[in-house]
Amino acid sequence: MAPLVVGKSLALFLLAAVCEIGGGYLVWQWLRGGRTAWLAAAGAAVLFGYGIVHTFQPAHFGRVYASYGILFVPVALLWGWWMDGHRPDRFDLAGAGLCLVGVAVMMYVPRG
Repeated sequence: MAPLVVGKSLALFLLAAVCEIGGGYLVWQWLRGGRTAWLAAAGAAVLFGYGIVHTFQPAHFGRVYASYGILFVPVALLWGWWMDGHRPDRFDLAGAGLCLVGVAVMMYVPRG
């Protein structure tokens, strides 16, 4: 796969992660944090955007969503560290590293 295509795909995965985790976080803040319902509405809109972002990926639905599911793990750990101050431990980081290898294999290894 061409480096430009891989770069675009990775950027789309990152945008999808921000949409899904960010939207979910807004809903979480509404329900668990006692915040305004406007956060829930904003979260729902962002989650809808998450569904759209994946349609721009170059691979088919199953591969994209499976790969994103794997990529979600390290991004969610980083989000939790950044937003809530829960620093990942070495086992979290090791698991996240394995997930990143999985995404690379599923999405970017050339197929014959």
